[in-house]
Amino acid sequence: MKKPSLLGAVSTKQFLQDYWQKKPLLIRQAIPDMQALLSKEALFELAAREDVESRLVTNFAPQWKMQHGPLEVLPSTSKKNWTLLLQGVNLHDDQADALLRQFRFLPDSRLDDLMISFATDGGGVGAHFDSYDVFLLQAEGKRRWRISAQEDLTLQENMPLKILRHFVPEEEYILEPGDMLYLPPHYAHEGVAIGECMTYSIGFRAPAWQELGEAFLEFMADSIALPGRYSDPILKDGAPPAKISDHLLESVSKELHKLASTPDDIAIFLGEYLSAPKATVYFDAPDKPLTAARFAAAASKRGLALHRKTRMLYRGKHVFINGESFQPERSEQLILAALANLRVLESGQWEAASADMRESLYGWYCEGWIVLPSAAAAKAKS
Repeated sequence: MKKPSLLGAVSTKQFLQDYWQKKPLLIRQAIPDMQALLSKEALFELAAREDVESRLVTNFAPQWKMQHGPLEVLPSTSKKNWTLLLQGVNLHDDQADALLRQFRFLPDSRLDDLMISFATDGGGVGAHFDSYDVFLLQAEGKRRWRISAQEDLTLQENMPLKILRHFVPEEEYILEPGDMLYLPPHYAHEGVAIGECMTYSIGFRAPAWQELGEAFLEFMADSIALPGRYSDPILKDGAPPAKISDHLLESVSKELHKLASTPDDIAIFLGEYLSAPKATVYFDAPDKPLTAARFAAAASKRGLALHRKTRMLYRGKHVFINGESFQPERSEQLILAALANLRVLESGQWEAASADMRESLYGWYCEGWIVLPSAAAAKAKS
């Protein structure tokens, strides 16, 4: 298997076997000639938007503070020790989305988002740990990283940030543009800007079991079907009035055991849960949507592409898109799997689609879930 250049001399197989969720990996020049995808001015504009998740972290005086966006006013860039964090930049910029997709040697079900950190000299968020895997890609300027495999992950109390109480660094690296550091979950680390810098964090989803359990119970609540009602036609005289009877307990237990889930239930739940957009994500319908006929003609020539905000997965006979699930015909499963994997549908695949599938795709287009590539982009691919 050809290794992705992002991992340098390490193959995908070796990375998954020796590093993933096991130990850090430093990759010098993972992206040679790396340049920031967005200017700091563009980041500041994003921070002021209500549909962008942003945070301002300052360590003045020295006192840690954190402010959630929208952030219309930011400190001067000449002032030291502050950091702007922008979550999910891939949802708002095509270049950021394309960078995130380079990490698809790991499953889409785990890949989360691209966070951009802009910091002035000395800026950072303190020594901390993440509960998920992360790639730290230096985009502009320099940042000093100190990392530790320490087991003591106790946090300081009464702080606006989750900062470790005792941080004992074991290794230190200075990352320059194009360098990247991978860290497994719960690996203590601290990054400090050396002058102005930008760092891109590629994060991964790692939901807590409690979170999954609660979400699954909500999912199952929508499909519960227990007809009938409790009855006890034969009651014994003289039973203590406050005692729950054996008959009541056994009857309820028998009915509740019918709620046991199947592997298919769990697969559908996972597909819908993992493909669901975050609460802050909204899709914009086309300003002037094409008619179904004109859409079909355009798709026949140019193909289709998933919108950068769209999450699409599949499992067996089920397909999931933006939190919804359906079961396509067997002949359509391969086409939709290709769309999910490649995030594009070639014009020839559109021609092979059934009338029902074309109707669904048109509906997704009207919702803003899929887009028609520009004529220039379609021509460049051909």
